[in-house]
Amino acid sequence: MLRNRTLAAFAAAALMLSFTAAAVAADFEVLMLNKGTDGKTMGFSPPFLHVQPGDTVTFIPVDKGHNAETILDMIPASAATWKGKTNEQFTVTLTKPDLYGFMCMPHFSMGMVGLIQVGDDRTNLTQLMNVRLPGRAQARMMELFARTSP
Repeated sequence: MLRNRTLAAFAAAALMLSFTAAAVAADFEVLMLNKGTDGKTMGFSPPFLHVQPGDTVTFIPVDKGHNAETILDMIPASAATWKGKTNEQFTVTLTKPDLYGFMCMPHFSMGMVGLIQVGDDRTNLTQLMNVRLPGRAQARMMELFARTSP
């Protein structure tokens, strides 16, 4: 009888810990818009996020014709790339700390880019700053780099 109670208590504690671990991760939303909240055309809202490893980011196409995907050479080494379909919501879980540059492919040349800082690491900042982007995208990304924090 005592053994059954001990096993039941252990199982309940393990279950509570699994719910606690799941509750720690947060989900952030990024809207894909024809006009960003900063007043610029073709933008993500927010264009910059600072999240923790294990958090998820859900990209939501509010206006038609948008997607979100990683920018070549603008993610941490060994991190997985992602590519959402046009006009479809999708979620990505970010586990590797560092900076992730992303874009809307149809509006990349118009400057529709964003940046996510995962954790407090930004060791790939210099690498990302050296990636050549189309004119408006380069200018917006430089503004986003300034928002990162050590």
